[in-house]
Amino acid sequence: MREVERSGASVEEALEAALAELGVSEQEARVEILQEPGKGFLGLGGQKAVVRVRLAEPQVSPEELEEQADIAEEFLEDLLELMGLDAELDSGEEDGVMYVDIFAGDDPDVMGLLIGRHGQTLDALQDVVRGAVQRRTGERCRVMVDVEDYRKRRRSQIAGRARDVARRVVRTGKPETLEAMNAFERKVVHDSVAEIRGVESESEGEDPDRRVVIRKA
Repeated sequence: MREVERSGASVEEALEAALAELGVSEQEARVEILQEPGKGFLGLGGQKAVVRVRLAEPQVSPEELEEQADIAEEFLEDLLELMGLDAELDSGEEDGVMYVDIFAGDDPDVMGLLIGRHGQTLDALQDVVRGAVQRRTGERCRVMVDVEDYRKRRRSQIAGRARDVARRVVRTGKPETLEAMNAFERKVVHDSVAEIRGVESESEGEDPDRRVVIRKA
């Protein structure tokens, strides 16, 4: 069984690199987090995230996904209460992804606070939820945290753009570089490009300016 180990500033970045090398989506792989990222003293000497990815992972059962969603909801309820934020939680599966959704009602300030600039706060929420679920279950967290459907809308927009660019690259033969994206968004691009025959994608650069390049295979 083929496997690779990769490191990155975050688990998502390391996972993206490993999946890209294997040429598979996360649903086709078994992911083991060997090391969580950590900051060193005064920001120096921090450790990178390290993941091991193997091919041919059995599908996660619906019961396991629901268990992870329940744990994530419970954790987020406590966290939001500590933050003094009034929001409602719900979970459900969409396009093969289990989401735990946070709905802030009519208060746009709460929504903006939880999403952050370019989704940075939402990414941070994802990180802490992932850690909480993994500690409880001993398995990689498969649940995505979303706020007012921000991730779903963003995922749809990015996937559509990636497919359009990939088809244009097929026609012109000229590689194209997309705008800087976070690890979650880059993975959406890689998965979308993989649907188009004759092209491939690769991430280049360093965060926060890491970008996906689409070129002919």
